[in-house]
Amino acid sequence: MKALKEAILKESVVVNGNAVQLNTFLNHRVDVDLVTRMGREIHSAFRDEEVDAILAIEASGIATAFTTAQAFGNVPLIYAKKGHSLTEDPDMFSAQVFSVSSREVNTIHIIRSILPEGMRVLIVDDFLGEGEAVEGLISIARQARCDVAGVAVCVEKAFAAGGRRLRAEGIRVVSLATIESVQDGKIVLGED
Repeated sequence: MKALKEAILKESVVVNGNAVQLNTFLNHRVDVDLVTRMGREIHSAFRDEEVDAILAIEASGIATAFTTAQAFGNVPLIYAKKGHSLTEDPDMFSAQVFSVSSREVNTIHIIRSILPEGMRVLIVDDFLGEGEAVEGLISIARQARCDVAGVAVCVEKAFAAGGRRLRAEGIRVVSLATIESVQDGKIVLGED
């Protein structure tokens, strides 16, 4: 997606060798116009799929998941939470997810009644590197006996294993932009 690639090249910051921050348009501050267009682009890629809900993980992927849900005709957006609340139902689907950026293992969860059996979900996330977050969401979908229509990500690190592993499992993965490499602090984007 041309506008996303332009934003990555203009506004992203490389830290710690190959970590890419998208803080000024996707993570901490959201470019609403760009994220709305990204949701439409994801819808276009999956328009022939039956999608009952969009499945995401808090927090950075929620904005794009929201606009994708709108593009699919306002299907529900269901997102896995990382923390627990005293008011939550203890009957949950859960998965362990290692966060590369925070170097922590998080337990993500969705209350069982929120994700009914038999739904067909599209997983949407902001970034795909090693694939831990997406695999956690797939695990939760499978626990709920839901079908995964596919995975859509804003940005994929093509040099990381996550996308290759998911595709090898037969999961359709659509990336709006791919980072082929990070060389000397410079981002090299893939061709579409």
